[in-house]
Amino acid sequence: MTITGEKGRILFAVTGWDPAGWIDAFAKAAPGRPVVLAPDKPDDPTIRYATVWKHRPGVLTNLPNLKVVFSVGAGVDHIFADPQLPDVPIVRIVADDLTMRMSEYVVWQVLDHLRQGRLYRELQMNHSWREAPQPAAADITVGIMGLGVLGTDAAEKLRQLGFRITGWSRSPKQVNGVACYAGTGELAGFLGASDIVVVLLPLTPDTKGIIERDMLEKMKPETPFGGPVLINAGRGGLQVEADILEALDKKPGEKGALMAASLDVFETEPLPASSPLWDHPRITVTPHVAATSDPRHLVPQIVRQMADFEAGKPLENLVDRKAGY
Repeated sequence: MTITGEKGRILFAVTGWDPAGWIDAFAKAAPGRPVVLAPDKPDDPTIRYATVWKHRPGVLTNLPNLKVVFSVGAGVDHIFADPQLPDVPIVRIVADDLTMRMSEYVVWQVLDHLRQGRLYRELQMNHSWREAPQPAAADITVGIMGLGVLGTDAAEKLRQLGFRITGWSRSPKQVNGVACYAGTGELAGFLGASDIVVVLLPLTPDTKGIIERDMLEKMKPETPFGGPVLINAGRGGLQVEADILEALDKKPGEKGALMAASLDVFETEPLPASSPLWDHPRITVTPHVAATSDPRHLVPQIVRQMADFEAGKPLENLVDRKAGY
């Protein structure tokens, strides 16, 4: 017998994640809202909300009482990958925990490049006691592509450590302590001013493949590291991995050369074992962990939004379907 609950059921439609922690979190935060992993039938009338991550295309299409779709990750491009997506509001996650985790990752990678982490790990393996030249944070300009909630917070954390900060967004933004650039006309100026470029853009038709040869050739050729550094913690679809590898194999100072890269996201995930990215000596690979979604912190926010919606209050962090984020 199916228990529908007075307030309708929540569909938790994800791939690649263990649902147990999420179901437990929903049970604690919303005991009156049963959670299911799949509809009872394609047109299941008991489903009122869907919480999704890379859901199976078409699973949301014929649910007659579906009111809102919630992304349980920072991105929403996985939702738009469904060609049969129903015309209901889509809400993206903006949570302090998720924001802090992303800032932790960005600060970690920026500091690792600043303090020659890769070199010192190599020296340790070789039992070699040698001091490398060390620039100060104040000598380094970190450029952040994407000045949304995540990018703005990361910029502030890095600014507090003494880095000079620039930022680029598709539309004009004003961020305290950040030299802001906007639009395609100012992208080259932004890239030419940044020693380290951190990419936190959403994936949209306009940003797909933006990290490619032309962009890399606009990056600052000479930096205290010997060349520019790339950090991508946004989306894998933003980057053209063949062009990144080509840039890393160029000589320092050559047009389009990269000194190092930290990549948390990839064109294909999981990253295939055969990918040359794994073994490149100047690439740091992490398995899409920059901002892991923790149900303990995210589920209460989703449940609150459901209650607010039912009380007639506006939804927060609504996705603009036209913009794609």
